[in-house]
Amino acid sequence: VQLQASGGGLVQAGGSLRLSCVASGRTGTTYVMGWFRQAPGKEREFVGSMSWSGVSTYYADFVKGRFTISRDNAKNTVYLQMNSLEPEDTAVYYCAAAKGLSSFSIFHRESEIDYWGQGTLVTVSS
Repeated sequence: VQLQASGGGLVQAGGSLRLSCVASGRTGTTYVMGWFRQAPGKEREFVGSMSWSGVSTYYADFVKGRFTISRDNAKNTVYLQMNSLEPEDTAVYYCAAAKGLSSFSIFHRESEIDYWGQGTLVTVSS
């Protein structure tokens, strides 16, 4: 499975961005999809994930209701809508996928990930 993320860019604090991640290859398996991020000088951290069915979602605490994950399985695409962006959200955002054991499966640890995208840079100016 190959993951291609896009949608990053420069935005002012308080603004919004929507990231997209398209999966290609052997996408017939039910995959949990989601996002991690890595800020300059920091370790990569979990942002959020969504089950294959779309029934389950799980977010990092720092999201605070500002970010929303959605997916369109017909397009093999997962989205990350980011609102009320803060300078602290500046990071490279990585799309990730993991094989789900059930339609409710989600992930939140790097060790659970089977596939990574190349990352897209989000810069939030103050």
